[in-house]
Amino acid sequence: MTLSLTLGLTLLLAVLVGVALGLLGGGGSILTVPILTYVAGLEAKEAIAASLFVVGVTSAVSVLAHARARRVRWRTGLVFGAAGMAGAFLGGLIGGHLPGTLLMIAFALMMLATAVAMIRGRRSAPESVVRELPVPTVVLEGLVIGLVTGVVGAGGGFLVVPALVLLGGLPMSAAVATSLLVIALKSFAGLVGYLASVQLHWPLVLGVTAAAVVGSFLGARLAGVVPERALRAGFGLFVLAMGAVVLVQELGVPLWPAALAGAAVLALAAACWFVVPACPLRRLVARTA
Repeated sequence: MTLSLTLGLTLLLAVLVGVALGLLGGGGSILTVPILTYVAGLEAKEAIAASLFVVGVTSAVSVLAHARARRVRWRTGLVFGAAGMAGAFLGGLIGGHLPGTLLMIAFALMMLATAVAMIRGRRSAPESVVRELPVPTVVLEGLVIGLVTGVVGAGGGFLVVPALVLLGGLPMSAAVATSLLVIALKSFAGLVGYLASVQLHWPLVLGVTAAAVVGSFLGARLAGVVPERALRAGFGLFVLAMGAVVLVQELGVPLWPAALAGAAVLALAAACWFVVPACPLRRLVARTA
C-alpha cells in the first residue's frame, strides 16, 4: 500500500472515530488505536498516546456541539471526570501487576456485560427533564468506573455512558454528551503521562485529529435525530460485537470463523428487525424503552 493511500485510508477511518464519539459517546480509543497501529503503522505505545490526543480533542469539540443543544450535564460531568481520573490512577497501579491476557479477557467480559445491560436497560429520564446526580453518587460512580477503566486500560466511554443511563437515569443523549466531557478529561491526563516517554509524529496526529473532529460534528447532529431506543440498542450491539472480537482474540479462537458466525447472527438480527413485523427484538426494545 502506497504512503498516500495509507494516509487517505487513515484519515477516512478517523472520520468514523469522530462519528462514533459524537453519536455514541464511546468507541474512540477502541477504534483509534487499531487504525493507528494496523493502518498507519505506528508502534503500540505511540498509537495509544496519539489516540489519547485524538480522542481528547475530538471529545472536547463534541462537548461544545452537544452543549449548544443543552444536552451536557456540566456538574455531573466535571465531578464524575475528576473522580474518574483519581480512580483510573489507582486502577493503573493495580493493572500494572496483572497479566495482560487476564486484563483483556476481563475487559471483554466487562464489555459483554455492559452490552447486555444497555440492550435490556431500564427506563431513562425524559429528555425534557434536567437532572443532576447527587455529588456523593457521582463521586462513587466515577471512582468505581475510573478504577475499572484504569485496570483494563480502556473502555472509558463504554463504561461511563451505561453508568449515566442505567445508574443515574439520564436520557441517552444527555449521557452521551456528558460522557464526552469525562473522556476528554481522562484522555488529556493520560496523554501527559505518555509524553514523558513517547515522541509523537505530530503532522499525522493533527491530521487524524482534524478528520475525527469533522466526524464528531456529524455524530453530534445524528445524536439529536436518532430515536433514543434505537440509539441505545445500537450502542449495545456495537459494544457486544467489539467485546466478542476482543474475547475471541484473547482466547486464541481463529478470528475469521468467529467473525463469519458473528456476521451471520447480526444479519439474521437485522433481517428480523427490518423484515419481520412481529420480530422479538422489537418487543424487547419496546419493553425497555
